[in-house]
Amino acid sequence: MSNSKPRVQGLYVITQTDPAKKRTHIDVARAALEGGAAIIQLRDKEATTRELLKTARNIRELTRQAGALFFVNDRLDVALAAKAEGVHLGEDDMPVAIARGLAGDRLIIGASVSTPKEAVEAERTGADYLGIGSIFPTPSKKDAGPPRGVGIIRQVKAVTKLPVIAIGGINADNAGEVLEAGADGIAVISAISGAEDMTAATANLVRLVGQYRVKS
Repeated sequence: MSNSKPRVQGLYVITQTDPAKKRTHIDVARAALEGGAAIIQLRDKEATTRELLKTARNIRELTRQAGALFFVNDRLDVALAAKAEGVHLGEDDMPVAIARGLAGDRLIIGASVSTPKEAVEAERTGADYLGIGSIFPTPSKKDAGPPRGVGIIRQVKAVTKLPVIAIGGINADNAGEVLEAGADGIAVISAISGAEDMTAATANLVRLVGQYRVKS
């Protein structure tokens, strides 16, 4: 990871709409930023490119005002057009090496991995941080695969110096276990988008992350 890029750590909130509560990606992002989230990732598999770009630009303005980082899931083109700080690539998305070749050093690139071998390869091909999971069972992603438990965090930390963001079923009840295992940050979806008070839920997780960062 380039020294000129911000280190990816802290509370990482991935947006998800909630039609029942009439919550949009922008609503989730705004509430999470008010609660102190360090990073917002826009993840929308249904929107058209123009819709996604419009949402991305709106969220980018919110993160700029809050001093937070903004990443786009999967879509390198939208991340660049919206002037996001980064893009996150899943295991079935564009290979990290190709994304790095296209983006150069303009973007922080994150890669989803599920084994130490994949972590080493992601670092070798140009990733700046790793998303590891699913740690616990999660309702947010049907294709998340079986939960790996916190042991995978320790295994990956042993083979790479990249920041590790844990994801999958993480909430206020189990976040401490994840951070104790060495995660540099936690990524959450339904723990925020499904909360009655999204700002309060974010602030609580930010507090928990802060406590463990002080310990370490």
